[in-house]
Amino acid sequence: MSLTVQPSGASCGATITGVQLNQSLSDDLVAEIREHWLEHKVVAFPDQQLTPAHLVGFSEQFGEIGEDPFFGHIDEHPQVAAIQRNADETTTIFAEFFHSDWSFMPVPPAATALYGVTIPPVGGDTLFADQVAAYKQMPDDLRARVESLTAIHSAALGYAPDGAYGEADQEQGRSMKILPSERALETFEHPLVRTHYETGKRALFSSAAYIKGFVGLEREESDALLVELYEHQTKPEFVYAQRWQPGMLVMWDNRSVLHAATGGYDGYDRLLHRTTISDTQF
Repeated sequence: MSLTVQPSGASCGATITGVQLNQSLSDDLVAEIREHWLEHKVVAFPDQQLTPAHLVGFSEQFGEIGEDPFFGHIDEHPQVAAIQRNADETTTIFAEFFHSDWSFMPVPPAATALYGVTIPPVGGDTLFADQVAAYKQMPDDLRARVESLTAIHSAALGYAPDGAYGEADQEQGRSMKILPSERALETFEHPLVRTHYETGKRALFSSAAYIKGFVGLEREESDALLVELYEHQTKPEFVYAQRWQPGMLVMWDNRSVLHAATGGYDGYDRLLHRTTISDTQF
């Protein structure tokens, strides 16, 4: 197989063709795909035909399947979750705020893979914000303030029983299998600026979606800094919009980018299958 890689032209993102991911991939080909993924941070593979088992098999070539602590799994496979919204659904769009998946875990996942099963003809782009570029282009005074900060991560805003996707949200008829729990109140601390152990590049890690404060800062100061950081991290020059197609697989590096969902497809079903790929270290 011979890969063709087309960079997006934005700060991150590339499309890879010339490979069928439902087939066995050689070690050399997996290594080549990993190299492109690390370079571009987000890679899209159009025109794939993947069962849930195929999706898991592909994902496992890049690491062990990770835990999705607040998602249920699809009936067809215990390691695959569904990102789903029905045509007649009136709940809020899931995950519209920029974030890095499960950053509140002791060792957050390296990657997320998402496969388009049912894709509306309009809307539903996934936005990616390049956090290597965001760190490089920080104003000097802001970098000096955040360089050595430790962030306190928590899932409480989203997945606690009283969170955005908690018990009240479930009563509105959300089609996704979200499992809110008291576990969301746990906190873990991670440096706000992290060095990617595979690329050596430094990046801002996560956002106000999962950071509840910073070690050593009062709440008011932390909240103001989070707003300032979020405005910088999500500037248009850092953002790439991934347009979905049926049969497209997108894999991104949670250590290098933030991502956010968008709406605009009311009246259409939307279904994607997802795996989370564990990391071996922070």
